[in-house]
Amino acid sequence: MGRRKELNEPFFEFRSLCKSFDDHLVLDRVSFAVERGETCVIMGRSGVGKSVALKHIMGFLQADSGQVLVDGQDVTRYSEDEFASVRSKVTMVFQSGALFDSLTVGENIAFPLATHQLLDDDAIEARVQELAEMLEVADQLDKLPSELSTGTKRAVAIARALAQDPQAILYDEPTTMVDPIMAGHTSDLILRLKEKFHKTSIVVTHDTHLAKKLADRVVFLQDGRVSFFGPWEQFEDSPDAFLRNFRKQDELIPALDVTL
Repeated sequence: MGRRKELNEPFFEFRSLCKSFDDHLVLDRVSFAVERGETCVIMGRSGVGKSVALKHIMGFLQADSGQVLVDGQDVTRYSEDEFASVRSKVTMVFQSGALFDSLTVGENIAFPLATHQLLDDDAIEARVQELAEMLEVADQLDKLPSELSTGTKRAVAIARALAQDPQAILYDEPTTMVDPIMAGHTSDLILRLKEKFHKTSIVVTHDTHLAKKLADRVVFLQDGRVSFFGPWEQFEDSPDAFLRNFRKQDELIPALDVTL
């Protein structure tokens, strides 16, 4: 029987996590914690292990060493069956959206509710409609994913993630591969959800505009390690040359795109 969870302990915690692929060390003794109700943004250049960190939470990857704790429980060596309990309270919005191609938008949103014994068909339909309106996809319910733009697929994926009323949500690059206007729209939607539900969240992104809107705290990964962990204000004011250049370069990209 597991130990009792303390209400003041972090919802997510990484303790000296290491992960290599072949001879390439991707995460090198990574440690940070995400408090309950907090939105933590993981930033860094491409290939530094941002998404790799998320996959350890969901059990898609297993650490070489170190620990991953979710809701007070050490899940580092959980089996696939044991991870079912984690995935019932933590959901992930993938970069691709990961929608079911053969299901309509409405059916995709309803999918997590299919085995919910306390909800009848009318209640499920009402929940789908509520989420679709919240994510501004109510006019897309009868369409298939192949008929949707990348940005709309992300919105549908977020609606589906919320359907099961998870305790925490993981977002993997929610504004990548969309134009600046859609990126801004998506970030506004996620901000509204944060303000409405106050769910514990981790957002992986290189988008400083998104991070500034959402982050209670920032984890910056560099060369496999945490080079910064703290509030957004401290990240923005950091005198570190690498962080300063990262912020400046990313801030210029949307402005340039909008004028094209």
